Formats: sequence, C-alpha cells, structure tokens
Amino acid sequence: MPSAKILAQKQAATDALAEKLKSAAAGVLVNYTGITVEDDTALRKALREAGVDYHVYKNTMTSRACEAAGYGEMKQYLNGMNAFAVSQSDPVAPAKILKEYADKLETFNLIAGFVDGVVINAKQVEELASTPSKEELLGRLLGSLQAPLYSLARVLSAVTEKDESPAAEEAAAE
Repeated sequence: MPSAKILAQKQAATDALAEKLKSAAAGVLVNYTGITVEDDTALRKALREAGVDYHVYKNTMTSRACEAAGYGEMKQYLNGMNAFAVSQSDPVAPAKILKEYADKLETFNLIAGFVDGVVINAKQVEELASTPSKEELLGRLLGSLQAPLYSLARVLSAVTEKDESPAAEEAAAE
C-alpha cells in the first residue's frame, strides 16, 4: 500500500490536471506509439510555440481527472500509450498541430478530444483541425466587409471622373 505522502502527491497532480481540463478551450488525446525522439522534440516545440500544453499522463490519473472535469466520456479512449495536448486559449491549435504529425507518422494517431465542454471522437478532431484559425476567420470577415465599400468607392470615383470630363473640355474650349 502506498504511503499517505505519495497518495497525496498523486491526488494533487490529478486535481491540477482536472483544473487544467476544466479551464481549457480544447484538448486532444493522441496515441504516440512509435514516435521517434526527433519527431517528439519537434512536435513538443511546435505545440509549445502555439501555447499548447502537451504531457504524457498515466491513464488512471487522466481518467480520474477527466471524470472530475466533467469529461467522463473520455475514459473509453484511455488505452495504451497516450498523451494529452491542452490549449487554454485557441481551441483549434492542438488539433491542427497533432493532425499534421498524425498525417506524417503512421503510428501516431488522434484518439479523441474535447471542445467547449463536449467530448469529440477522432473524426471530429480531424474536422476541427481543418477549421481555419481565428485570425484567418477574422481576416476573411474583414475582407468581406471591406469589399462592398471598395466597390462603392470605385463606382463613385468613376462617376465623379465622368462628370468632370465634359466640364474640363468646355472650359478648355472657351
């Protein structure tokens, strides 16, 4: 039987993970079997740069933390060698980066995830990964709002140029 001190440490780690999951915008669970050290280092760097927390946790600890955070459905996916990528701000970032690596590496698989309090399966994680980033969506919105204004400005400019042309010719003739 483990000592009370070790149990307290494990419980504190589980509680910290549960709090992280509760406050997260999104998370993705992956099976990282067969990833090389070089690929894992590059993956961790890309995730870190995107502000995504990526760790390997024991499945029992992850299961208890998911249950405490309200993601009890995740328990069914906790088999084998798993890692969790959690983003506090960008719900698309973990899915995008991990899908990129899953496409490169045959043994690296997306398993499941969660977004806005809802557990999603691997197919839905892939769909989430294909979603444009927030910045790209804002750029598209801004472009679509500006396009009619630019068209109106061009039409008004053409009308004023057309109206000025005959007046300028009459003034030159006199």
